[in-house]
Amino acid sequence: MTKQEFKEELRKRLSGLPKRELEERLSFYSDMIDDRIEEGLSEDDAIKDLGGTDKVAAEIIRDIPLSKIAAERIKPKNKLGALEITLIALGSPLWITLAAAALVIVISIYAVIWSVLASLWAVFASLAACGPAGLIAGLIFIFSGNALSGVFTLGAGILCAGLAILFFFLCILATKGIIWLSREIMVGIKNLFIKKENA
Repeated sequence: MTKQEFKEELRKRLSGLPKRELEERLSFYSDMIDDRIEEGLSEDDAIKDLGGTDKVAAEIIRDIPLSKIAAERIKPKNKLGALEITLIALGSPLWITLAAAALVIVISIYAVIWSVLASLWAVFASLAACGPAGLIAGLIFIFSGNALSGVFTLGAGILCAGLAILFFFLCILATKGIIWLSREIMVGIKNLFIKKENA
C-alpha cells in the first residue's frame, strides 16, 4: 500500500469527521509515514508499522470527543420549510416524550450496571472488615474460656478473610470490564455519527 492509498482509505473511513479535524489527522499520519521513510523504512513497511487503516481509524475515533463528531453530523444541510417546522412542532409532544423515555431507560441501565459494581465493592469491604474482626473476637473467646465459640469465630474470620481476597480480584475484574464496556459504548456511539462510505 502506498502513502496515497493509505490516506485515501483513511479518508473514506473517517469521512464523517469535521473537515478540519480530518485534514489535521491525515497530515499527522502523512508526516509519521515520511518520518519513518527518512529513518530507512520502505513506504510499505512504514505504513505497516502504523498498524493499518482499521487500527488508525479506531485510534482517531477514540481520541476525538463525541461533541465534535456530533456537531458535524447534526448540522442542517438545508433550511427547514414552514411545513417541516409545523410538523416538527405538532409532533413534538410525541417525539420528545419518546426520546426522553429512551434516554432515561439507557441511563437507568447504565446506572444499574455501576450499582452492581458498587455492591460488589461493598461486599468486599464487609468481608475485609469481618475477617480481622472474626480473628480478634475468636482469640478473645478462646482466652476468656469459651473455646468452642472462639474456634468457630476464628474459623469464620479466616473464611471471611479468604473470601475478601477472592472478592477483591473479582471486583478488580468487574471494574476493568465495566470501564472497557463504557469505552466500547462511547466508540459505538461515535461510530454511529461517522459516515462510512462504501468503496
